[in-house]
Amino acid sequence: MKKIVLASTQNANTEFLSFLSELFSDVEGLVELEGNIQIATCETFNNAVVHGNKLNPKKFVTCTFDTTDTQFVFTIEDEGDGFDPSQIPDPTLPENIEKTEGRGVFLTKIVADEVRYLENSKKVVIVFDKKK
Repeated sequence: MKKIVLASTQNANTEFLSFLSELFSDVEGLVELEGNIQIATCETFNNAVVHGNKLNPKKFVTCTFDTTDTQFVFTIEDEGDGFDPSQIPDPTLPENIEKTEGRGVFLTKIVADEVRYLENSKKVVIVFDKKK
C-alpha cells in the first residue's frame, strides 16, 4: 500500500499529481488506465480539498493506493462534514448542462469500475479492474 497525506491548500493538487505520476511509473498495468484514474482520483481529491475541507490548511486529505490480484484501489478521505452524493444535481440535465461545477461525482462514476462512499461520504473508495 502507498499513502500520501496532504494539507488542504491550493498547491495540494500538484503534490497529488506527483503521487499519481510515481504510481504510474512504479505499478505494472496502471498506466493502461491512466486517463480514467486521473479523472476519477483528481476530481475526488479536488472535491475533498475544496468542498470537504474547504481549503483549510489545518485539515488533511489522506490518499491511499492498494492493489489486489484483480483490482487497483484508491481511497481518498477528507476531514470535512461529508455529503450525500444522491443530492448532487445531474450535470446532464438541461438546466445544469452549462454549469462549470458539479461534474466530478458524475465523471468518477462513469470512468471507474466501482465507487463507494463511506463515512457520510468523507471517504471515497475508487476501484479499477485490472485489464487482462
